[in-house]
Amino acid sequence: MALKHVVIGGGTGFIGKRLAKTLLADGYEVTTISRMPAFKSITWHELEKNGLPEGTSAVVNLAGQNVLDPTRFWTPGYKQNVWNSRINTTAACARAIERATVKPRAFVSIVGVSHYPAGPQPNTEESKTVEFDFMSRLCVEWEKAANLSDNSICRVSKVRSGVVIGREGGMILSLILPFWFGFGGPIADGKHDLPWIHVQDLCNLIKFAIERPEVSGVLNGVAPELVTNYDFTKAFAAALVRPALFPMPEFVLNLIFDKERAVLLTKGAKVVPKRVQEFGFQYQYPDIRSACKDVARLFA
Repeated sequence: MALKHVVIGGGTGFIGKRLAKTLLADGYEVTTISRMPAFKSITWHELEKNGLPEGTSAVVNLAGQNVLDPTRFWTPGYKQNVWNSRINTTAACARAIERATVKPRAFVSIVGVSHYPAGPQPNTEESKTVEFDFMSRLCVEWEKAANLSDNSICRVSKVRSGVVIGREGGMILSLILPFWFGFGGPIADGKHDLPWIHVQDLCNLIKFAIERPEVSGVLNGVAPELVTNYDFTKAFAAALVRPALFPMPEFVLNLIFDKERAVLLTKGAKVVPKRVQEFGFQYQYPDIRSACKDVARLFA
């Protein structure tokens, strides 16, 4: 398919905006799927009713309610929104691909890494995933929602993303104020693992999965350097030229977010991008120091 036209579910979010910018800079046409009508955009209802835009060469789904929104209580209704916003949108993209007369060549679905168990052993793409809490069950079902029929000619890549490091959103936007004023610090003792990736590397990996015909299946969307929360805290504080002397007690985060979702901040697994590196993907920010140095430039 000659036309480079990518449809992005959740294209107006933190990662989606950066991905659109990355693709547009390389000559792609981009259409986003969002809840409200907009220029170069379709709604989820229009996707269900009319299918993919003509000439779609790839579909990427990044949609999902912000899990760590501190202004929202962790109620059953909010949990359902978190679940549905990921499972239902991914399934909607898969249905649209199945119905398309001319199939896109690639479907890239972004999921999390919460179904990897914590422990001393690094998890590769071949490692067993397990269901042990809400977040792990979400990740398992999220991946299943991206499955296409066995006879589909569209390649499916399931990118298991770690914590995304970027200036415009995510964890950095939540942490910048306390760190900037010298009140930053590790979470508890900071010894838990923090699988992470710079937002530009994640966008480049998505583009890599779209363009490389040999790439499909599970990809660990994480940087090659294994770090702990303490390592990140030290690197981010150094990049901002600020102290980081005030650890955040785990029980405080459990109170703010509820223990069930606070695990995203208080627990972590060792995750390595074995298949990503075997495919030859090149990282722009392979270590936490260079990633933090980049995001700190905006606040210098």
